[in-house]
Amino acid sequence: MVKSEMAESEVEVIHSWSAPRSLSTSLMYSFAQRDDIEVLDEPLYANFLRVTGLDRPYREELLSKMESDGNKVTSDIIFGPGRKKFRFCKHISKQRLQGLTGDLMKKGKHFILIRNPLDILPSFDKVVPPSFFELGLAELVCIYNELREIGKAPPVIDAAELQQDPEATLRGLCDDLEIPFQPAMLKWEAGPKAIDGLWAPWWYRTVQKSTGFEKPRKYPQPFPFSLYDLLEQSLPLYNMLRRHVKKKSSLLIPPLPTPDLPVPANEKLLAWVGDEIAPRDSAKVSVFDSVVQGGDSVWEGLRVYNGKIFKLEEHLDRLFDSAKALAFENVPDRDEIKEAIFTTLIRNNMFDNSHIRLSLTRGKKVSSGMSPSFNLYGCTLIVLAEWKPPVYDNTRGIVLVTATTRRNSPNNLDSKIHHNNLLNNILAKIEGNNAKADDAIMLDQDGYLSETNATNIFVVKKGRVLTPHADYCLPGITRATVMDLVVQEQLILEERRISLSEVHTADEVWTTGTMGELSPVVKVDGRIIGNGEVGAITRRLQAAYKKLTEESGVPIPTYIKT
Repeated sequence: MVKSEMAESEVEVIHSWSAPRSLSTSLMYSFAQRDDIEVLDEPLYANFLRVTGLDRPYREELLSKMESDGNKVTSDIIFGPGRKKFRFCKHISKQRLQGLTGDLMKKGKHFILIRNPLDILPSFDKVVPPSFFELGLAELVCIYNELREIGKAPPVIDAAELQQDPEATLRGLCDDLEIPFQPAMLKWEAGPKAIDGLWAPWWYRTVQKSTGFEKPRKYPQPFPFSLYDLLEQSLPLYNMLRRHVKKKSSLLIPPLPTPDLPVPANEKLLAWVGDEIAPRDSAKVSVFDSVVQGGDSVWEGLRVYNGKIFKLEEHLDRLFDSAKALAFENVPDRDEIKEAIFTTLIRNNMFDNSHIRLSLTRGKKVSSGMSPSFNLYGCTLIVLAEWKPPVYDNTRGIVLVTATTRRNSPNNLDSKIHHNNLLNNILAKIEGNNAKADDAIMLDQDGYLSETNATNIFVVKKGRVLTPHADYCLPGITRATVMDLVVQEQLILEERRISLSEVHTADEVWTTGTMGELSPVVKVDGRIIGNGEVGAITRRLQAAYKKLTEESGVPIPTYIKT
């Protein structure tokens, strides 16, 4: 007897998990067009209504016609034999309840479909009132994490990409699911479908009119601000899942490649913002913050050596001086800032070879605008600690060029205020980058040496150590430290005007800064400095500086030297 071609056999299950109103039905219609897939529309819905007791207009009919034992549905219907190679199961995340067999997650292939709550919520209350539970984004995050923990991290696709470029998104999804893409997935006939659940008349009226994935409206509909609190609760969960969306190539919008970090360990770090610690991608300031509105902020850079923060008190002195010069109000006190720094370092287990970017903004405004009178929330403190070795080549030396951009004059903006508005420096740095130099020298308004775009600068000529007056340049903490070391090493120190030709003809040149420490300069504007190697005085002061960092600093509480 010939075996029937329609005989049932074991199938491979593809699970789609989503929140309501996320184009999940359109995606189900898409997969239903394939010749190798059979489709199930929310097979766990009856179990969900039975267990939760929730009311729906179709509750009684649904419970009378659908199997409501979730584990039986899982074993007999979801994973039961079928007539095609694959079975596509559309699941709504909140229907994954406690008590269901673990096979539901362990077996088959899974993917997650997400949609921005801004797009979901305006149309959500057509059948049921919107709520955090009904939206189901928390459960969707749980599903993602559970699958990842068992080694089955699911692909995540965004409904916005499905609308914008359905073919590229579906091709990418099929690749992730290890099934061939079929062009038939892009179109279907309008009207009710045999695969629709009996709830379709309440939920599917719009999607049943479609014949494919429709482009989103050019402009969205107004958001119902009665749901603002719900949006605030749900949007972080959507953004959390959105970080796992694999960007698919598009002819219209080529995706930017994910950049490599200079120090890969910094991919996962914790930063202090305001009064809390947050993961790297969640550490953000308000769009109303003064640092966003006008670069209205002050900052310091600090280094950590062997469980101690080098020159912490000096940096805090300058931070408070800068804040006072800019008339900041409601500034956190010294102990509060120290505790934030210590806590951030301890949470990150950073006790050596790390750098802190400490920022204090004027704070959040009640409305956008320049005036500090809008700053009524107090200052915003930011502690960003990173694993960061010295950023320059302090062994072989660096190359500088002279920028055409002049350093700010005290007539315009005093460099003794260590502010975040760094456009003057950035313009010079762009010139340095274009010249493929490590940094750019900035001259003052009279053409004398000031500093580089990022560091202070020293020149050695015939055994005398020269550095510019701190008129145009920042009076750096590392600069002051090296000046003290020059005196301690019984060298002659001169603080005076220095012309560019003196730099070009110097015996030695180095720069100083917290980020790079003491960095030798071997070429300036194409001129070799000295013999093109790190000079003897530079090495002597590098050794003295290293010794000082090993011996001094403010200890980090709880650090135990190993």
